[in-house]
Amino acid sequence: MVVIFEYRQILIEGTLVTISLAVLSLLLSVVLGLIGAFAKLSPSRGLRRAGSVYTIFVRSVPDLVLMMLIFFGGQTFVTQIGSLTGLWGYIEINQFVAGVLTLGFIFGAYMSETFRGAILAIPRGQIEAAMAIGMKPWQIFRIVTWPQMVRFALPSFTNNWLVLVKSTALVSVIGLHDLVWNAFSAGRSTHKLFTFMTAVMVVYLVITGISDLILRIVDRKYAAGVRRA
Repeated sequence: MVVIFEYRQILIEGTLVTISLAVLSLLLSVVLGLIGAFAKLSPSRGLRRAGSVYTIFVRSVPDLVLMMLIFFGGQTFVTQIGSLTGLWGYIEINQFVAGVLTLGFIFGAYMSETFRGAILAIPRGQIEAAMAIGMKPWQIFRIVTWPQMVRFALPSFTNNWLVLVKSTALVSVIGLHDLVWNAFSAGRSTHKLFTFMTAVMVVYLVITGISDLILRIVDRKYAAGVRRA
């Protein structure tokens, strides 16, 4: 415990990076998930196919491979587009941005299935009733669809979030100074890697425990007035 206290600063800094990475990736995944869900539910065959390709692609390619592709190949691809169009020069994608883009892209596919299933769980008659009284599409989404979609999606959403938090450890492979990278460096320099990895495990348990508590509170809020079977 003494050595952990001595290296507490870099562990705290790594924890903050990990939390920031997870939260920003979650926001991006929610946006992509909503887009993907509505694309797969769209009457347009092209949009449905695009949504299906997105989810199938993410499920087929390992997360680490996508991380490497975006970090090492993404900046080359963007730079080449800039040189061909003359709009920009060399663009460098740092480890944090690559991590957010990769995790957001990956979990956006899982969120799209979560939101799609939640929307399908809403009784169609409620949507038709809202249309019958003259509600606009955005009003139907805000008043009818969104509150119930959140309630139906929360169990799967919670699972996706907890898996996303654990997946942030992958970013240490591309050199981001997150919790895992900092702990590994400290453990290797002090020859107490097991001690530092145990500390990392405890931090992740605390993060997931707090997350689970918060999401349970949100679940109770959206389930107010609903009688459980």
